[in-house]
Amino acid sequence: MKPIKFCDTTLRDGEQAAGVVFTPEEKREIVRQLSLAGVEQAEIGIPAMGAEEREVIRSIVEMGLPIRVSTWNRALKEDIDASRETGAEWVHLTIPTSDLQMKAKLHMGRQEIVGMIRRAVAYAQRFDLGISVGFEDASRAYTPFLMELVLMLHSDGIRRFRYADTVSMLQPVTMRERMRSLLGECPEDVELEVHCHNDFGMATANTLAAMEAGALWASTTVTGIGERAGNAAMEEVAMAWHHLYGGRTALDTIRFKELAETVSRAAGRPLPPAKPIVGTMVFTHESGIHVDGMLKNRETYQSFDPVEVGAEHRYVVGKHSGWKTVAHILREQGYRPERELSMELMREIRHEADKGKRLLEPEELVRMLIEIRSGLDGGRL
Repeated sequence: MKPIKFCDTTLRDGEQAAGVVFTPEEKREIVRQLSLAGVEQAEIGIPAMGAEEREVIRSIVEMGLPIRVSTWNRALKEDIDASRETGAEWVHLTIPTSDLQMKAKLHMGRQEIVGMIRRAVAYAQRFDLGISVGFEDASRAYTPFLMELVLMLHSDGIRRFRYADTVSMLQPVTMRERMRSLLGECPEDVELEVHCHNDFGMATANTLAAMEAGALWASTTVTGIGERAGNAAMEEVAMAWHHLYGGRTALDTIRFKELAETVSRAAGRPLPPAKPIVGTMVFTHESGIHVDGMLKNRETYQSFDPVEVGAEHRYVVGKHSGWKTVAHILREQGYRPERELSMELMREIRHEADKGKRLLEPEELVRMLIEIRSGLDGGRL
């Protein structure tokens, strides 16, 4: 399975999530960590938003990181000029491609859209900019029209195209079919990027289906943050591509946890505890049956070693814990629990967990054990 590449859009689509604002310092730190993680490209903002946005983008460009940075633009001369002011050497030009969006947003037909994007491309090429073209709402577009666009723009010198499932209208089977159909007619040097939204919870699955069908670039965000329900999560796509598809990436996955925590803090959106790959509870085990299996062989209840993403296993005690879990944790605290105390201790644990609807800390287990021992010694039990 061929390696895939990542275009991270946390600082563009991620910041478009309602209520999310990154400070300039946070943006620079996020890009720095993306670069350390081996991400090939980062879409770092929209220069047309104004002078302040352009200043921040320029500050990122001037960091000189070993990651390609690009800007997001409408297919307009003024947007391209705004990008040029930032010093960015790569621009992404986007146009609506579904009949619905062409008419509703721009009051244009297909041939007018063709003229618009070709003029924008020609203008950007005058300044030796790297260019990718984005097909907004491609999943609701007429596929032969998309093919016409690709071939026409390819003749103009464009090699990179983004297929956007803007309002999450595809599922993995249809995504795979669309990608195979497009790529089957594309020149061999075309690089196709897929950008999926998560309104139905399928962004990661749809991205993987596109990669399986031959797309080269995955447009993702850290933790999946983005418009509405968000985007495909970089860490999910990367880990699934490796472990489920046998594919390769250039990413340093051990940095995923730190990167997710950085973006979460900056966005003011706490990570859900059960967030795949990077959530705090993803490698946490309470159930007695599961912990017993894990203590014997960790592969019984893990799909991959958490060390791969900078995390580690954790055993906790709650209502569903078994004696082996409790004994294991007590031994870690330096205590050797007597088997004959197990029924009383487990009764106390479940009572406390039920009453408080919570997990118990190791210190509480130690206290319970000492109290039970003391009660036996004093004839209380």
